[in-house]
Amino acid sequence: MSLSQTEEELMQHLWKLEKAYMGDLLEEYPEPKPAPTTIATLLKRMQEKGFVDYNQHGRSREYFPLVKKTDYFSKHVNGLIKKFFNNSSAQFASFFTSETNLSASELEELKSIVEKELERKKS
Repeated sequence: MSLSQTEEELMQHLWKLEKAYMGDLLEEYPEPKPAPTTIATLLKRMQEKGFVDYNQHGRSREYFPLVKKTDYFSKHVNGLIKKFFNNSSAQFASFFTSETNLSASELEELKSIVEKELERKKS
């Protein structure tokens, strides 16, 4: 199951804060801030989808993510590779490195990351 764009934006705030009350989440938004009822509705939908839960503290709810940001992102990247690049990571990497205007230093950094991962997998 996936999140809508507005749910994903709220989830980004929750991942950043790790635990948050409604007021904490509202503070993360730029002006004009969404209505508290809008955030409450999004949180309810996200809870029903299994992305967030909360602990009750008196009349207040402290929300926390149930899904890690890396897991969510990984699932979407893998879906993107499958859908648009014939399930080929090499095709995705080729597109990513040639079409995203990476600088030479960014490409060197990417190369270093790939080399480190290769060494880790060989061990």
